[in-house]
Amino acid sequence: MTRVVRFYELGGPEVLRIEDVHVPEPGPHEVRIRVKALGLNRAEALLRAGAYIETATFPSGLGLEAAGFVETVGPGVQGFAPGDPVSLLPPKSMTRWPAYGELAIFPAALLVRHPPSLSFEEAAAVWMQYLTAYGGLVDIGGLRRGDFVAITAASSSVGLAAIQIANMVGAMPIAVTRTSAKRQLLLEAGAAHVIASMEEDLEAQLKRVSAQQGIRVVFDPVGGPIFEPLAAAMASGGILVEYGGLSPEKTPFPLFAVLSKSLTLRGYLVHELLTDPERLEPAKAFILEGLVSGPLRPIIARTFPFDQIVEAHRFLESNEQFGKIVVSV
Repeated sequence: MTRVVRFYELGGPEVLRIEDVHVPEPGPHEVRIRVKALGLNRAEALLRAGAYIETATFPSGLGLEAAGFVETVGPGVQGFAPGDPVSLLPPKSMTRWPAYGELAIFPAALLVRHPPSLSFEEAAAVWMQYLTAYGGLVDIGGLRRGDFVAITAASSSVGLAAIQIANMVGAMPIAVTRTSAKRQLLLEAGAAHVIASMEEDLEAQLKRVSAQQGIRVVFDPVGGPIFEPLAAAMASGGILVEYGGLSPEKTPFPLFAVLSKSLTLRGYLVHELLTDPERLEPAKAFILEGLVSGPLRPIIARTFPFDQIVEAHRFLESNEQFGKIVVSV
């Protein structure tokens, strides 16, 4: 028997339970890992609350990121052996392949040997954030040296990953955050400029920072009224990559900015990268190179023990964190 996290109804963090269950042997092309750390994501809170793109079936597991040791390999698995340290690419379905547990089974294709310089806590905080940021900025946005890129929700794990990736390719990351409380932390994390959208004129500040060039790439998980000032400050031919919908308000379509500047508005979820091997392999290579050479390094906001998974989810929903929340197993 091993401990896993499950829930039997939709709701807040309090619905999560730690239970003893039997984890079977891995099937063909599957690997069972001994989990050492979990990375927490907002998607898991949304699944728990019934607001995610996937629907929970009870009792439901959850979790998209983990790192640990290979314990057992199933028939047909090549390239992995018991004892190998690995981390997990986010599965398309976290109810089919839940990560929250002391033992977990995953398709071998989702496992990666992370650099040995990373702790298990850091390795569990890699793939969701860096694949999301890489997919939006590089794969879709074509971010390149000298570009100005506006990164909203900049203190989130994905936002911080986007800042690091922008610096890695030689672009100019402009961090957009609600208040100035995290300004210094964002500058220390690599932002070239920081704009507090609730305290400053966002459009004017973006235009000032980018001067005549304008913002070529916008990377946004918020939506809502922020769309109009973002679009107004963009460069001709620019692209706005939308990867979330955090705002409870309606998102206006910035018609005249789109028409006059020939803008592209592009929706994006990391699943499109994860299900396309021809795009995923270059993304993995880019991220691993950045982790080894130094430009990429996960920023961990706080680490909780496994027994405090409810408290970890409460902190996840507090919006107080700067970086990734990790659970040590």
